[in-house]
Amino acid sequence: MWTQTTLRLPPFRRGFHLITERVCDAAEGLDQIEVGCLHVFIQHTSASLTINENADPTVRVDFETAANHLVPESLPYQHTLEGPDDMPAHVKGSLMGFSLTIPVAEGRLRLGTWQGIYLCEHRDRGGSRSLVLTLNGASYSD
Repeated sequence: MWTQTTLRLPPFRRGFHLITERVCDAAEGLDQIEVGCLHVFIQHTSASLTINENADPTVRVDFETAANHLVPESLPYQHTLEGPDDMPAHVKGSLMGFSLTIPVAEGRLRLGTWQGIYLCEHRDRGGSRSLVLTLNGASYSD
């Protein structure tokens, strides 16, 4: 079984946002997969995806602090036409990554107990974001 869905997320403020539930709700046929994988791809270069701890909200704050320390906006970037937060956002996106592959079993994502999917919004006003969700695997009816 193969399905592909586009999930359009609303604009989020700059930072790290848990989107696991939104992804699961939008992944067409997820509940029918006995074993497989979900590939999640963000169609933007100034936002990214990652998996990390989903329980303590201070993790999100620390992620933003560390990302800003690693990639400061104060560097002498050449690409500045779209604002001072644009090029740092591209660098952060490349460091974090634009896609995830998550195992699926018994109709659910096989994330660890404390793991969640994060949208990493690296712009001050990034706008809505689109994710392509590609699910493949053996369904219970196969």
